[in-house]
Amino acid sequence: MTFDKRGALMEVTIPGMDKIQGKVRDIYDLGDKMLIIVTDRLSAFDVIMDDGVPGKGKVLNSISTFWFRKFAEVCPNHLISADIKDYPAPFNAMPELQNRSMLVRKLKVVPYECIVRGYLTGSGWAEYQKHGTVNGQKLREGYQNASKLDEVLFTPTTKAEIGDHDMAISVEDMAKDIGTELATKLKDLSIKFYSEAAKFAESRGIILADTKFEFGMDEEGNIVLADEVLTPDSSRFWATSTYAVGSNPPSMDKQFVRDWLDSINFNHQPPAPALPDEVIQKTQDIYAECYNRLTEGEACAPVL
Repeated sequence: MTFDKRGALMEVTIPGMDKIQGKVRDIYDLGDKMLIIVTDRLSAFDVIMDDGVPGKGKVLNSISTFWFRKFAEVCPNHLISADIKDYPAPFNAMPELQNRSMLVRKLKVVPYECIVRGYLTGSGWAEYQKHGTVNGQKLREGYQNASKLDEVLFTPTTKAEIGDHDMAISVEDMAKDIGTELATKLKDLSIKFYSEAAKFAESRGIILADTKFEFGMDEEGNIVLADEVLTPDSSRFWATSTYAVGSNPPSMDKQFVRDWLDSINFNHQPPAPALPDEVIQKTQDIYAECYNRLTEGEACAPVL
């Protein structure tokens, strides 16, 4: 295991085993299963920072586990276990993996990110200001930054390789690639997940502005929810207490890091700048608050 100077887990390497390394996750192929390890790496603007956030991976993994279990009746998901005692060797003898990993079913990945927006912000707001659209979908006039949308929008993107950017795609073009039936099911499921999660989050004092879901297909052709779900890395969360239309509400996610990077005129290309202690600490605080509010003790990861 590789740690940075602050003790953030940056990489897990098992000698003799092949690994798929994502932006944040180290994934091991175990035949019909996979072992996903959530490191403390931090990605912003599709650039992996050299500095990690200690404990961030535990928060992300535990929030995903929380939502997988909560929504298990809405749609099957890939989670088998998040307890290392259920893992095969050598992973079951690695206590460092507890709370930051999960054993999952192997799936045929659907090559699109299913993004759902309930509020107009970020890149959607920028597009709306220029063209009156979001992902090419025409919206009425009169919205402001951070406005709640009249109806939830499904705005899928392609899945990019590390270092590349995801590209927006219309539902129609997505359907041409994977079929109208599957595209429609993914849209409906994504909106259903978002709507139910947004209602739950609001009861915990959090607005779910937007999020992304990823799906796969099992051997029987069933749609299965996969990857991470409704975490601060895959979602935009706002505290209801600080939300105001017409501004950028403070985010309970890594938007704080993006804003800091923009403040120093980072060009969104490697190499990444060093993150100061105060940025790391603030990020830890934001992730911990999101975790604590959402789960309220129902999940099991240690609090940062």
